[in-house]
Amino acid sequence: MMSLRSIAIIGAAVATAHAASAQNIGPSSPAVLTYARAQEQLLDRSDAIAASDANVRSKEAQEGATRTLRRPDVDLEAQLLDYQKTLYLPLGSLAPVAEGFGIPDPLRFQVRRQSTRPIASTTLPIYTGGQISGTQAGARAQVAQAQADRAITANDQLVQLVRAYFGQQLAERALGVRRDVLDGLDRHVADAVKLEEARFISRAQRLQAEVARDDARAEYEKAIADLQTANAALAGLLREPEGVRPSTPLFVISRPLPPLDTFKAAALASHPQLERLSSLEDQAKAGVLIQQAKQRPTVYGFGQYNFDRRDTLLTDPDWAVGVGLRYKLAGGLGRRQAVDAARATAEQARAGLREGRTQIEIGVTKAWNDVEAARKRYLLLDTSLASSIENLRLQTLSYREQQATSLDVIDAQLSLGRSRIQRAQAANEYVQALAQLLNVSGQMDEMAAYVAKADKVIP
Repeated sequence: MMSLRSIAIIGAAVATAHAASAQNIGPSSPAVLTYARAQEQLLDRSDAIAASDANVRSKEAQEGATRTLRRPDVDLEAQLLDYQKTLYLPLGSLAPVAEGFGIPDPLRFQVRRQSTRPIASTTLPIYTGGQISGTQAGARAQVAQAQADRAITANDQLVQLVRAYFGQQLAERALGVRRDVLDGLDRHVADAVKLEEARFISRAQRLQAEVARDDARAEYEKAIADLQTANAALAGLLREPEGVRPSTPLFVISRPLPPLDTFKAAALASHPQLERLSSLEDQAKAGVLIQQAKQRPTVYGFGQYNFDRRDTLLTDPDWAVGVGLRYKLAGGLGRRQAVDAARATAEQARAGLREGRTQIEIGVTKAWNDVEAARKRYLLLDTSLASSIENLRLQTLSYREQQATSLDVIDAQLSLGRSRIQRAQAANEYVQALAQLLNVSGQMDEMAAYVAKADKVIP
């Protein structure tokens, strides 16, 4: 069993390390960040958000490329030909005369030669049946989807930040409580040893105190491990290899939240998931337009110019302009079925959007109720904490005066520790539920503003 001197040495070492960390001394000290600063850093350093930004830029570039679909296509083509051409010339009325000279009818000419064909050609779409407008609408919808995906990713990252940032604060508060409980039970064991030596208590009572102290030490060691895990999670999220020390405490806003309908209205107006579903519906509508356009004829203008008129085929024009019409009579793909499939996809997107609205309203209601429940629970625990502190003081005095047993003091000590941890947990539950409410209502970027409204904090 560890001696009192060893326990004191460990406690001093922990306190020294904690003080050095708080002072942020040295190049390897953890970064001290408020929640607002941590949020800015996350949005700046998150690789997930950077990937979403790149996807938005890609879709914007693709959408920009579709804006010029109505412009003409101009091609420059150069060919090197090795060809043979056979020509037949009927002699007509001269055939009898030619026959007298041994000339056959018709005359046969055969030429084999090499030539080059530098040609410029252009094609201008005049009427495409709606394919161009459908393609452009689909590209715009893809940009909207990418932007919504980016917003969803950013919100998810901020929810992770709240979980990690205030989770580390909870771990630090829990470690402090476990340390205080251990210190209190160390003092109780010391008192028990003295009282046993003076024959005021039995050996069993002293052993009870030591067992409780050992259990408290185990909880303290677990709290250290939990804090290390929480620190690693937050440091990794913020890309801080030396770690992060949060400076914004766990908090509760004692006033009730705005009405539930306020958050529902905000969610239906600006939730990125609804914007994403709406963009999918727009893409499906564009798909219907494109499939319908494929059933219509297309009209186009064209032009061609030959840069080498001397060395050319007899059938090649010097230049040509005209208007063409193209209509597919039949193909391997059933065009009517393709339209039906596109319409079914559009209906699927519309149904998904309706379901999304319903689920988001449910999610807002649940998150709002969770916030209110956590707020009320915290206020109740905040009120009972003073009673736990006073109970421990009275039990300790009664024990020293032989009016209470060792178990009474231990129970009071542990009860105070539970009350402090439960209050910190209630504050953390409030913060996490608030983050979830803001996320599901499309207002996650308002989290820092709510932090600034806090009037109850866990020091």
